[in-house]
Amino acid sequence: MTDPTALADAARSILPEVVEVRRRLHAHPEIGLDLPATQVVVGEALAGLGLTPRFGRTVSSVTARIDGARPGPTILLRADMDGLPLHEDTGLPFASAVDGAMHACGHDTHVAMLLGAARLLAERREELAGSVLLMFQPGEEGFHGARSMIEEGLLDEPGAAAVTGAFAIHISTRYPSGTINVRPGALLASSDTLRITVRGRGGHASAPHLAVDPIAVAARVLIDLQTMVTRRVDVFDPAVITIAQVIAGTTTNIIPETAFLGGTIRTVSAATRAAIHERIREVAAGAALATGAAVEVAIEPGYPVTVNDPGFTAFARKAAAELLGQDRVAELAAPIMGAEDFSYVLERVPGTMAFLGASPAGIEPEAGPQNHSNLVVFDEAAMADGVATHALIALRHLAG
Repeated sequence: MTDPTALADAARSILPEVVEVRRRLHAHPEIGLDLPATQVVVGEALAGLGLTPRFGRTVSSVTARIDGARPGPTILLRADMDGLPLHEDTGLPFASAVDGAMHACGHDTHVAMLLGAARLLAERREELAGSVLLMFQPGEEGFHGARSMIEEGLLDEPGAAAVTGAFAIHISTRYPSGTINVRPGALLASSDTLRITVRGRGGHASAPHLAVDPIAVAARVLIDLQTMVTRRVDVFDPAVITIAQVIAGTTTNIIPETAFLGGTIRTVSAATRAAIHERIREVAAGAALATGAAVEVAIEPGYPVTVNDPGFTAFARKAAAELLGQDRVAELAAPIMGAEDFSYVLERVPGTMAFLGASPAGIEPEAGPQNHSNLVVFDEAAMADGVATHALIALRHLAG
């Protein structure tokens, strides 16, 4: 059985190469489902390990399989590859050279860590009873990249052993560097987009009684939605509705015909997600009936709730504690209301996502720039811990 200390040492020994890959990707971020340059970097790195990279048909995904010396099940390890549409202001020497694009969520580190883990695992095939499926996915930032890969057959490869476990790491400056932070059950929320259009009757602002003011109706809907959440949703199975966009009117003395509200819906259970959708429509219907306006609701489904399998999470937590020490492994007290499309994998396969702390030295985790900030900086030393954690969990799962 693999010695965790030896594995950690091996991960630290390849950290310079891992950092080099990360910085190369960081300087050239790509957005969405089409990541041709990133795909080339990943494909060449996998080929250099003696693996056979396979490329997506409809999206810029990359997969590869590490087959062990003995037959057995398959564990999936995942890294997302896409950046975000914002300008980087970190001043790092390897900062983004692409105007309006940045690896602000650390996906460049995810790719580099999984490539590092692939190297360690490829060198330890004799210890594997089964296979490791490496999943490098585009389009996590709102483009449903994981779903596209599943639709292309990621989990149903002909002749391959069933995928019996799945693991992903997400880096974060929210936690102390070199810590693994996990939670059984709901880890991250579902994320749906809400659009509400109120159609009234325009008129002169001095005579609102001759019009149907859509702005007043929209304001009522906005307030009623917040009241609905606090009075009709169980606080222990929470929901968040945030209206982040209000558009109406052209000047100060005209009542417009329409007003628009846009926002997001977050829940941490499928049941509350379905109930919230229905109650939003009830609020809108009530406002329409009371005011004579027409209120139209459109809900665009986003990512499902990211649910960590309790059994696999306990297994992953134990492995991480063997590797890092119990004091560097923590259980999160509550879900986070962000969303993740690894949720699509976890709907099909028991597995878990863990957060790797990477807060830079000298900065309190809660005080520094967070993921998605134009100023976020990650402690690259923590990537060695991510590499080793990926590898040990795969080795333990396929111990035979």
